[in-house]
Amino acid sequence: MIFDKIAEINGSVNGVVWGTFGLALLIGTGVIVTLCTKVFQISHIGLWFKNTLGSLCKKNVIKHRKEKGTISPFQALCTALAATVGTGNIAGVAAAICIGGAGAVFWMWVAAFFGMMTNFAENTLGIYFRRKNDKGEWSGGAMYYLQDGLGGYTYKDDKCKASFKGVGKILAVAFCIFTMLASFGIGSMGQVNKIVANVSAAFNVEALSNIKLFAGVSLYNVILGVAIMILTAVITLGGVKRIANVAEKIVPFMVVFFVVGSLVIIGINYQAIIPALKAIVVNAFEPEAFVGGGIGGVIVAMTNGFKRGVFSNEAGLGSSVMVHSNSSVKEPVKQGMWGIFEVFADTMVVCTMTALVVLTSGGLDGGIFNATTGEIAEGFTDATLVGGAFNEVFPWGNIGSRFVAIAMFLFAFTTVLGWSHYGSKAWEYLFGAKTTFIFRIIHVCTIIFGAVLTSSLAWDISDTFNGLMMIPNLIGVLVLCPLTMKITKNYIDRKVRKLDVEPILSYDPEIQKEAEQGLAEEA
Repeated sequence: MIFDKIAEINGSVNGVVWGTFGLALLIGTGVIVTLCTKVFQISHIGLWFKNTLGSLCKKNVIKHRKEKGTISPFQALCTALAATVGTGNIAGVAAAICIGGAGAVFWMWVAAFFGMMTNFAENTLGIYFRRKNDKGEWSGGAMYYLQDGLGGYTYKDDKCKASFKGVGKILAVAFCIFTMLASFGIGSMGQVNKIVANVSAAFNVEALSNIKLFAGVSLYNVILGVAIMILTAVITLGGVKRIANVAEKIVPFMVVFFVVGSLVIIGINYQAIIPALKAIVVNAFEPEAFVGGGIGGVIVAMTNGFKRGVFSNEAGLGSSVMVHSNSSVKEPVKQGMWGIFEVFADTMVVCTMTALVVLTSGGLDGGIFNATTGEIAEGFTDATLVGGAFNEVFPWGNIGSRFVAIAMFLFAFTTVLGWSHYGSKAWEYLFGAKTTFIFRIIHVCTIIFGAVLTSSLAWDISDTFNGLMMIPNLIGVLVLCPLTMKITKNYIDRKVRKLDVEPILSYDPEIQKEAEQGLAEEA
């Protein structure tokens, strides 16, 4: 069967990109950037909170921009969160717990802590190396800091050093190819698969679900897939401004909606909060029986925590850089701080809520998930586990599952929108800005496959594509770490220490000059 062959090939590739090398590169990069910036996410926690959450009432942060292809910093955050806050925050956390036990959540936290600074570096470099495309819109992303940053751009001769220029270009092209593939996985098939699974379970229409078309796929699934295709097309074919306008309206609502609902569940089960937190920490180093004993069990928990953490917050993929680079902000470090907040909100807040919902709603004593044996109650999968946890508290009329199904739809659908933009920017780098509509049409068409693929296969393909785009991006972030340090120090000297030094805003002298003028006008 073709799906079996795809699974076999994908398994081989996945074992390489998510093996020791991939995980070491992912966490190692975060650790190195954290140390090089003197643990910026902790040492300057007040600064980045002030410039993110604390700045939401400022007009220059939330005001819509008239410039073509330019969006406000808040819209950039919402669009990035639209792409990151997806099924990974619900089904991804559930899958991590099912495979790696409660301890996997601890390793998600570790990945997020260091991922904050990986995302900071990505977005700082993204703003520094961005440029205007043929349409007059900002274009930025890992492909540009790989091409011009890794290529060793210098002001003196206005060209790249020959020794690295070829390597940088090859990695940039590879990143773009993997990004487009990932947009079909994490940004289409994986998300739609979870939408269909949850909606069909919570709002079942037997007259449609009982009609099987092929390989056990129901007519209901196909209809849901087509409906999502149409809705996606209406929004994404309008470009980044339309995507950002939708994201800024949906994302704040959906995050608050889910967090409040989760707090209600956790609050009702308050007696299980401490045992749940203890299970997360203890089982990270002494895994549950079903995960395995000794070092092998720890590795299983750690691997799944890291993988699901990256699937959730995308730190290290270089993906959100492509929308953050459309921001109207002039300071690279300012957008970098939005990157820190993005990971914090995604993993430390939303993913933690999901984990506690599962582990406090009967999960520690059996319930829908038995933390000791790893058994999932009959009738549930990793895709419907959180809905079952909500139903433990609100069983009337399947209210819990329907609440989660709505949350899953909002999370996953906005992720599809965000990744459409990411994939289109990768396409733009390879084929030009005037042809990006071709990619958007292809991306919309792939949605139907998510409605018919099995849950595990869609998820595994997404993992593989994530890992493939992660590798060239992290190589660039590592090599350019000294530049990130330089830009960060320059910002701290000017804004915190109040020193009179020239700002470092762009690799391009012309963009640097325009940005300086913009800062002067804002002041």
